[in-house]
Amino acid sequence: MEKTRLWEAFSVLSKSELRAFDRWVRSPFFNQKEHLVRLCAYLRQCHEAGRLPESEGAFGAAYPEQAYDDQKLRLANSDLLALLEHFWMYEEAFADFERNKIHLASAYRKRNLPKHCQTALREARESCDHRPWRDAEHLDDLHRIELEAFQLASATKRYEAFNLQEISDLLDKTYVARKLRHVCFALSHQAVTRTPYRFGLLEAALKHVEQEGWLDTPAIALYYYACHFLANSGAEASFERFREMLSAAAEQFPTDELRALYLLALNFSIKKSNDTGRTDWYRITLGLYQQALERELLLENVMLSRFAYHNIVGVAVRLGEVTWAEQFIHQYRPALEKSYREAAFSFNMARVAYARGAYGDALLYLQKADYKDFINGMNARILLLKIYYESREYDLLESHLDRIQHFVRRQQAVGYHRDNYLNIARYTRALMRLPPGDAQAAAELRHQIAAEMVLTEKEWLLAQLPAE
Repeated sequence: MEKTRLWEAFSVLSKSELRAFDRWVRSPFFNQKEHLVRLCAYLRQCHEAGRLPESEGAFGAAYPEQAYDDQKLRLANSDLLALLEHFWMYEEAFADFERNKIHLASAYRKRNLPKHCQTALREARESCDHRPWRDAEHLDDLHRIELEAFQLASATKRYEAFNLQEISDLLDKTYVARKLRHVCFALSHQAVTRTPYRFGLLEAALKHVEQEGWLDTPAIALYYYACHFLANSGAEASFERFREMLSAAAEQFPTDELRALYLLALNFSIKKSNDTGRTDWYRITLGLYQQALERELLLENVMLSRFAYHNIVGVAVRLGEVTWAEQFIHQYRPALEKSYREAAFSFNMARVAYARGAYGDALLYLQKADYKDFINGMNARILLLKIYYESREYDLLESHLDRIQHFVRRQQAVGYHRDNYLNIARYTRALMRLPPGDAQAAAELRHQIAAEMVLTEKEWLLAQLPAE
């Protein structure tokens, strides 16, 4: 019974959904089969008690005093699942009561009740005005209202001017907003997976935005600018306009979309930070993270991704915001997934301790870091490398570098990371073997490090060389 489609769907119901669905099943408007009421009650008891349902128990509840019949139970399961699906479809369709005023206007129009239709349309417009969102769905609502108004007017006024231009403009705006939004997410996915996409009318849409002066509409302009900087890493002016508008218009978007917009900005600024090593880009990245944290956009189901946790601390420490980083580490520790919590906390406290020169504390924290995950484990090993070098523990460092190189070379399909970590180890050895006082050798090594394309610790390595 626990492997049936019915139980898999039923088991994800929340407490409030359980109560609502129980009322749904008991309503004769939706269900007139008493055995489904009893089967639902049995499954609800199992759900609330945290136990798995049994086929015999389910059948006994649905058909008391009858001999077990597997076929009959399967039919009952199918019927109850159909009711649950109907319940969910109703919940989805009527989740937004105000938006359904447009449907109500349509129902009145189809029943030849124009006054009622006009009232519903007026209420729908007022609802659109009062709602905070100004996203693509808001534009679509306005289009649907105007379309419904046209259908009402055209049925009674054959020769008057209608709102066809408004309908056409809103249709264009809705399409462009959704098109550009989709292209942005496709470009982001393309950057990660290298999957090629065709974007059809994109160029025409971008030109139309410029011609119509729609860059003052955030639902369109944000994605217009994002299309430019996602397609061209040199489009920094577009990114800056995007960032300014995002901060100013954040309240106009629902949480899920606002989170996606911030992630578009963060992905770009993180890449620019890594590619350029410029402090101003790291400062922009931290600012975006802090704004997203203030708006609780990085929390999903009150949980914070351990990857975001690591990234935020890394950027803050790099900028010298060590006190802020430590406060963040402690504040968001409870929001981490339990299985990763202590390892992530310990590694990031090691970063803070290292930044303060407290190498002993950093070494203690590193003992609890996560060495099972390749990236996290390598980050911990690189931090240990820095501590050994700066503490002049060269014998320990030699052995540590050997272990890093052997470990990395054994890894499969790590691509860029393999080259990066092997380069870090190679240039660290070169630093150790640099003849004291040999300015020419130091200059040559500085040139080699500066020219290396794949080297995330370039700044640290250059800082270990004697001043020119």
